Amino acid sequence: MIALPRTNSTVGRVFEHRFLQYRRTFRASIFSSFLSPALFLTAMGVGLGSYVSSSAVSSLGGVSYLAFLAPGLLAATAMQSASFEATFPIMGGLVWNKIFHAMYATPISPRDIALGNLAWIAARLTFIAAVFTLIIVLFGAAASPLVVLAIPAAVLTGLAFAAPIAAFAATQRTPDRFSNIFRFGITPLFLFSGTFFPLTSLPAFLQPLAWLTPLYHGVALTRGLSLGTIVNDPAFALVHLVALLAFIAAGTWALLVTMERRLVRG
Repeated sequence: MIALPRTNSTVGRVFEHRFLQYRRTFRASIFSSFLSPALFLTAMGVGLGSYVSSSAVSSLGGVSYLAFLAPGLLAATAMQSASFEATFPIMGGLVWNKIFHAMYATPISPRDIALGNLAWIAARLTFIAAVFTLIIVLFGAAASPLVVLAIPAAVLTGLAFAAPIAAFAATQRTPDRFSNIFRFGITPLFLFSGTFFPLTSLPAFLQPLAWLTPLYHGVALTRGLSLGTIVNDPAFALVHLVALLAFIAAGTWALLVTMERRLVRG
């Protein structure tokens, strides 16, 4: 592992703590972060995709199912990774090892702790998205060089989940409710936000609900960049980008509030 440069920034100190913590445990995340999505892409995109009929391909915009699925899985993987990073590590730092309380006893403020954790999650997502994008290219599933921009789009997608979930995690004293987030939030979104099939395949009354979720906007952005179709309607892409930024801004504000409330008031 590459050593992290020393920094005097208080936000950087929090980031450094998360980095050093991950350096001791990174081997346990290799499968879930990298190998599992690649195997899933192989099974669904290559295996199942070979059975997709020509009529179904036309409904996918004329691209193969692999090319359609890959960028959606990129966004979904960012969502899942960010959600995990924003639950147990945040609550753990406040309840189990109280490392955030120890930080607060130094010149590090609750704001620094919140932003340092988000910065670390963004760095983790960048690495995961970069590796996954490389896999997409190696699979021949990228139809445009704009696929490289799918990396920051996936990072924004992950942060749109990480910020509000971390704000919630900062209010918890036990992990009991985290299973509800994954069971009733992350998993349904993974299945019904356009990752595996076009949103138009859903019942008409459900389609508008997708617009209220970050994953749909992330999938639309990463897919448009990977397939190169984003240039056909840049205004539509801007709407998706603004939606993701709005989720991040609202979640970050909530995290700043809950982190300060938890550390100051106990």
